Amino acid sequence: MRSCLENSPCLARPVGWLQPLVLAVVLLAWYGSVAAQNEPDNALFWEISLGDQELGYLLGSIHSEDPRVLDYSETFMAQLTSCQVFAMEMVPDLPTLKRLTEYMHYADAATLEQTLGSERFSQVMDALSAYQVPMDWKSKMKVWAVMMTLSVPPPETGLFMDLSLSLRAAGAGLTVNGLETLDQQLSFLEHMPLDYQLALLDQALADHQRVDEVHRQMVDAYLTGDLSVVSRISDMQFAQLDANIRDYFMRLGISERNQRMAGKLGLMLQDSRVFAALGALHLPGPQGLLALLRAQGYSLKPLPLPFPLEIQASGSAAGQAEFRP
Repeated sequence: MRSCLENSPCLARPVGWLQPLVLAVVLLAWYGSVAAQNEPDNALFWEISLGDQELGYLLGSIHSEDPRVLDYSETFMAQLTSCQVFAMEMVPDLPTLKRLTEYMHYADAATLEQTLGSERFSQVMDALSAYQVPMDWKSKMKVWAVMMTLSVPPPETGLFMDLSLSLRAAGAGLTVNGLETLDQQLSFLEHMPLDYQLALLDQALADHQRVDEVHRQMVDAYLTGDLSVVSRISDMQFAQLDANIRDYFMRLGISERNQRMAGKLGLMLQDSRVFAALGALHLPGPQGLLALLRAQGYSLKPLPLPFPLEIQASGSAAGQAEFRP
């Protein structure tokens, strides 16, 4: 069933496409960036404190509309609603979504076909046919926007984990704030060398028929809480990527954004009790949010996954079946 938002051509498509942009970054940046299971920072959900004062929570999310990551425990909902502010990577409000559509398209007379050439353009049009996008929209998309769109399954409801949590938070009276702006989040895509974009697009074209399967595997791994499984999936996906492309994503798409988001989150924690939810890849490592928050003096305590036990068990069983040596 498609979302009722699709009745609005100005609103539905940006809402559906905002998350593919973010999720594709997540999939690419997982490569080599997640902690092994025996590392102390392997949890997805954390309590933030300063001294003996509890200041809120930090959740590593997955940008997915899979129903299993939208079903939260009562304890988790109580933790969410105990806060005053909900912080997410970027707030998908109407002005932001409008500007996103502008970002995704060529502003001048250039078209996607002129940029790609006729053969690659034809492949792109075939691959995009499953996304119910009008031809005049598709033909003007930028290369990075096509690549990101093809990197995740076609959206069905538009209700992704991050959006679901923000709506619940707003309904409970929390203020919803972004840790970065659209310009900040998409800057590294806008300035990515064209040869990098084309290489990533070619891989997305080669893999797009398996995108549902790959996404399901990512969600299964996420539900186990075992980031080493997620790392194994990403290793298989991106082992063939050029090292320069991986370095570009890690430096501009992860490390620099982590510094910016950690700084803003730290300021929010000084004034309010905050529940922060952002892509799980931003948490681990020496440049991750966990390390950066500790460097600001905050303490972090790992908490259980926020899903009912039966959902966690389903993810664990699927992950073990899928990746048994």
